[in-house]
Amino acid sequence: MTQGARNTPGRRTVLGAAVLGSAAVALPASAQAAERAVETGRGGHGPAKPALPVPTIIGHRGASGYRPEHTLGSYQLALDLGAHVIEQDLVPTKDGHLVCRHENDITATTDVADHPEFAGRKTTKSIDGVSLTGWFTEDFTLAELKTLRAKERIPGVRQRNTLYDGRWDVPTFEEVLRWADEQGRRLGRKIWLYTETKHPTYFRGLGLGLEEPLAKLLRRYGRDRKDSAIFLQSFEPSSMQRMAKLVSSPRVVLLDAAGTRPWDFKVANDPRTVADLVKPEGLKWIASYAQGIGPTLDLIIPKDATGKLGTPTTLVRDAHAKGLILHPYTLRDENAFLPADFRRGTDPNAYGDAFGAFRAYFEQGIDGIFTDNPDTGLLARADFVSR
Repeated sequence: MTQGARNTPGRRTVLGAAVLGSAAVALPASAQAAERAVETGRGGHGPAKPALPVPTIIGHRGASGYRPEHTLGSYQLALDLGAHVIEQDLVPTKDGHLVCRHENDITATTDVADHPEFAGRKTTKSIDGVSLTGWFTEDFTLAELKTLRAKERIPGVRQRNTLYDGRWDVPTFEEVLRWADEQGRRLGRKIWLYTETKHPTYFRGLGLGLEEPLAKLLRRYGRDRKDSAIFLQSFEPSSMQRMAKLVSSPRVVLLDAAGTRPWDFKVANDPRTVADLVKPEGLKWIASYAQGIGPTLDLIIPKDATGKLGTPTTLVRDAHAKGLILHPYTLRDENAFLPADFRRGTDPNAYGDAFGAFRAYFEQGIDGIFTDNPDTGLLARADFVSR
């Protein structure tokens, strides 16, 4: 198939149908009927409704609103709650194993500080231009890392999650692939994963490139094809370009705030910013090697000076015109993370009107959304398809 054929708008429909098709067995019949009505633009009564995508619900780092992130416990809960896709972030160990952590700095997500034998490993490093002091996965062998236990990253916000501190270790990506296969056999369907390469330029500079070992694992576990139940993602476009040469798995470019530049762009002296990449020409370039984008929610609907949602951008329409799916990030239930329009009360850690926030973004026509609270997302989705 030619490059042009891969980048037609029909590709977005096929990808969306694949994800939703694998998840449909978990939906009640009424919800499936409502989905069909939305997908065909028919509400059952009265005039036809505009056809909008039925959003895919992506468990951000698992079900991290309820369990310490990137643990098998968090992934299992996301699956049990019904998340359509479950996310992992990958960083390497000293001996080249890929493990699931949001960052290579494990100070806040493990009990490493309680291990006197590793006190000497504490150090200061510059990661993508940011100075950090702590403990880092690339300074530990896998065997050493496995002596640590995971804990809640933001205990001040999610105090109940601390109940599970120490319950799980740091999983390898291969363990997650095995888990997904086991759960797939149990449930009789594919378990979709969403896998990010973290700081790939930094790690390649250390001789710990992420893409080659990731591709090797994808081939070993049969997730290297264009119809495989996985999305690959990175904030560094060059990482997805590299992956495109290694496997055919669907790829997504993550996009930070408009004024930022991907780290690989900075290293390569590429002057483009995210603001350039979300223009039609930038989206066309992304579509030459990827199937989707993962923009921050503010690129869909910017906030005004008070923190309330403002006027939506044209990004959804522009990306769809290039055949790209959109999976923005990240919606959480707590007031502190919600747009000001949807906060309730004065406690930043209390839950706000997350359903209202989900609805606001769904109405823009996004194809899916990352959330720490998959159950909330699924209920909001059910409301949306039956509206």
